[in-house]
Amino acid sequence: MSAQGEFRFRVADRLDGVDSSPVRDLLDAVSKEGVISFAGGVPDPEYFEVEDIRAAYDWVFANHAQRALQYASSEGEVELREQAALRISRYLETTPEQIQVTTGSQEGLFVVAQALVNPGDVVLVERPTYLAAVQAFELNGARLIGVPTDANGVIPHELEKLIAEHSPKFVYLIPSFQNPSGVCMSVERRAAVADVLLRTGAALVEDDPYGELCFDGEPLPPIASQPGMPAQTILLNSVSKVIAPGVRIGWMRSEGPIQFTLTVAKQAIGLQSPVPDQLAVARYLATADVEAHLNKVRPVYALRAKAMYRSLQRILPDGAEVTQPDGGMFLWVRLGHGIDTARLLEIALDEGVAFVPGASFFAHDPDRSTMRLSFVTHSPEVIDEGLDRLGRALAKY
Repeated sequence: MSAQGEFRFRVADRLDGVDSSPVRDLLDAVSKEGVISFAGGVPDPEYFEVEDIRAAYDWVFANHAQRALQYASSEGEVELREQAALRISRYLETTPEQIQVTTGSQEGLFVVAQALVNPGDVVLVERPTYLAAVQAFELNGARLIGVPTDANGVIPHELEKLIAEHSPKFVYLIPSFQNPSGVCMSVERRAAVADVLLRTGAALVEDDPYGELCFDGEPLPPIASQPGMPAQTILLNSVSKVIAPGVRIGWMRSEGPIQFTLTVAKQAIGLQSPVPDQLAVARYLATADVEAHLNKVRPVYALRAKAMYRSLQRILPDGAEVTQPDGGMFLWVRLGHGIDTARLLEIALDEGVAFVPGASFFAHDPDRSTMRLSFVTHSPEVIDEGLDRLGRALAKY
């Protein structure tokens, strides 16, 4: 305590007046005792391959302990970059030199923003879009403009119109099982979006953390794999959904001079990603049966998605809209009827259930009657109970 009163740091303008965070508020809701939470995209820990993960870390410390505990390159460990390149090369030819390792894909978003955004630059995003991307871009001074979407994702002619109007620094898209909507762009829509981007010369930042969680068929190739798009795209991936979210490892694929800029930004933010984690993830990807793990969780998540969709039909008011995802972790509800889901959440928490109000997922002009729910954490029986509680909250609204 100073003579003049309590000391206050003079915070940066971009954070002045910020007294809450959607991500922090979400985590607070998840942690409330007795609450059935549909708020976070929290995988069921029963399906973590604990023994395979432990074996990978054991191997690292048995064979490379000193290296794992030492400083390392900002680009990332070569073994991990090789494994990342192999995984992306299933859809898009990639070399290890085109990979920049990140501490999860969330750091990747911040690195991209640091590398590309000047204050006032426009970034085009889907409407709605990932709330933590909104944070990462806005904290770096971006002005976000939402592009209208439909059941197949971003609408190409609307995208082209907004590119012409705003000359964005880049376009940010989540084509596969989008967070928050759960929508997956069709192959045809991906080609149409690529055509717009190529004709307008707009850069693409493509976020693909959920693509491998498809319930039927094979994952769709990223927009980055469309002819002409590899050099125009920064493609982000993560092992959070393939291994476990506590393993904070991801990567970015890019080509040309932007690679060096991304590395410099990464150095300034975190110098390097944890080497033990990098080497363990590389070992896991090289030796574990990743497809067997995915084939185990996909039908579980598919069953839970159907259970949530079915239960929502019986509790929602007439005219409410619900997406029916065929992959990923989320579905999206638009209640309409003038309902504000931020107010509804207060009632829902008293009933013992949590979700994420939709306003935080909009770059501007939010639809406050929307909400995101995750179906991956709980069994169908718990989902039914949680939605019974949500139904009671709706009745009290």
